[in-house]
Amino acid sequence: MNKIIYYVAISIDGFICGVDGDISGFVGEGSGVSKYMSDLNQFETTIMGKDTYEFGYAYGLKPGQPAYAHMQHYIFSKSLHFDTISDQVHIIADYSLDKIRELKQSSTTDIYLCGGGVFAGWLFENQFIDIIKVKINPLVLGEGVRLFGESKSGYQLELTETESHDGGLVFNTYSVNYNM
Repeated sequence: MNKIIYYVAISIDGFICGVDGDISGFVGEGSGVSKYMSDLNQFETTIMGKDTYEFGYAYGLKPGQPAYAHMQHYIFSKSLHFDTISDQVHIIADYSLDKIRELKQSSTTDIYLCGGGVFAGWLFENQFIDIIKVKINPLVLGEGVRLFGESKSGYQLELTETESHDGGLVFNTYSVNYNM
C-alpha cells in the first residue's frame, strides 16, 4: 500500500506559516527549494485541506484548477464549491477514513500530503501519516498554524534522513511508529 508523506516547511518552533498565512521568512530559493520542487515529481496524487488549497490563490492558483499540473488533487472540505472544476480536482465533502484508505490503495505513487495543519492533525490522530518530511527553516515564528493543528496526539518518530541546504534550510525525514 502506498504511503502518505507529509512534506512541509516549518519554522524551528513548529509552525507551517505565521499569522495570516505569512511565509515571508521561509527560505524561498536555493538548493533546498530546487530539491523540494524536484521531489514533487515523484507524486501523482496530492491530498490537502481547504485552507491549504485556497492559500494558493495568493500565488496565482485559479479556483477549481490543480495546484500541481501533474497530480490528481483530493481536497477535503465540507464547504468548498466551484462553478467550474478541472478533472484533476476532486472535492471530498466528508472526512472519511475509508476514502483515505481507498486513495492509499488506488494511487499509483505515494501520496503527497500538502497540508495543512488541521487536516494533517486529523490524519495524524487517525494514524494515516506514514512519513513526515520537514523542511526546517532557520526562523522562530512564535505563532501561526501548527504542524498538526490542535492535535494532541504524540507518537515516536524514527529519523531516516537529514539533508542540509544553503540558507540554513535542513530537511529531516521521519518514519512514524504508531505502535510505540
